[in-house]
Amino acid sequence: MWIFYSADESKCLFSLWNQWCLCYAAVVCLLCSPVRTDDACPSSCVCARDSGTVTCRDGEDTEVPSDIPEWTSTLIVQGRNISTLQRGAFMTNSTELEMSKLSLSYNGIQVIEPYAFLGLPRLHLLDLSHNQLESISARAFHGLPELRSLFLNYSVLPVATAQLSNALSAQTLRNLHRLELAGNQLKSIPLVRLDMYNLHVLVLINNSIERIGRENVTNLYQQRHIRVYLSLNPFWCDCELESFYYWLKNSSQCPDAGHLLCSEPEAKRWIPVEKLRGEDVDCMNENLEAVSYVFLGIVLALIGVVFLMVLYLNRGGIKRWLNNIREACRDQMEVYHYRYEQDSDPRLANVAV
Repeated sequence: MWIFYSADESKCLFSLWNQWCLCYAAVVCLLCSPVRTDDACPSSCVCARDSGTVTCRDGEDTEVPSDIPEWTSTLIVQGRNISTLQRGAFMTNSTELEMSKLSLSYNGIQVIEPYAFLGLPRLHLLDLSHNQLESISARAFHGLPELRSLFLNYSVLPVATAQLSNALSAQTLRNLHRLELAGNQLKSIPLVRLDMYNLHVLVLINNSIERIGRENVTNLYQQRHIRVYLSLNPFWCDCELESFYYWLKNSSQCPDAGHLLCSEPEAKRWIPVEKLRGEDVDCMNENLEAVSYVFLGIVLALIGVVFLMVLYLNRGGIKRWLNNIREACRDQMEVYHYRYEQDSDPRLANVAV
């Protein structure tokens, strides 16, 4: 009887031991599994849950972090080797993020593919400064209806300038308030229309803008709430700058107007654009002066032709006149010659006495 009881107790203890081992193994598996929780921080990044900031600096990664926490409001990725921003680069498990600020400066980005920023419908600020953009898709900024500030300072290479203009024409940028394009060797304002945006600040400092055409000036007049920064551009101060000059003098839309300097022509180099005189940029005066010189040349040419015609028509009389003058001169010279001979010969002098 005792033996049977011991066997049953042993079976019970063995069953409890198995259950405990299974529970322990399950806990160990959960702890060691790579499953990410909402609080997990991407590798090689620093996360601050209180401020909602994830910072990923330096490293060998060639893509943006794929495991961005859903609570992230600000993502800073710098010093990586991200050559291409691929389509949906910020889509996490096909879900949208509540991120409002994204900084991707100093990453060597060369290509932005279409719909690269999908999944960021709440993004307000995008910083792509100090990259090396060679290719920008016309749909690069699609999916950013709430974007307010876009920074592309020292990023756009000359080969991508035309593509930039197309990308900035996206309807999803209609709420854009601030656009910074400093240091990109731009030769003109890359915005086809200013009225399609809600721009308040446009930064074009340190580019290669020589002239701002009448059409752009008209657009600026119509969008009086825009403030445009244009210092460190090599302005060509000739009469084609006329409309821009008068806009600069009569408008307060350019806060750094006092720092705009002439680069050409040499006679006006380093002169502030604001200090030019009206006649320096007056195309009408220059045109009138050019016309006056042309007219004077035509008049002188006509006078010369008339004079030559008169000479030709009176060639016979002129010839006789010249012969008469020659005969008179010869007679006079003979008289002088005779008197000279008398004065030089003393015998002729005594005879005369």
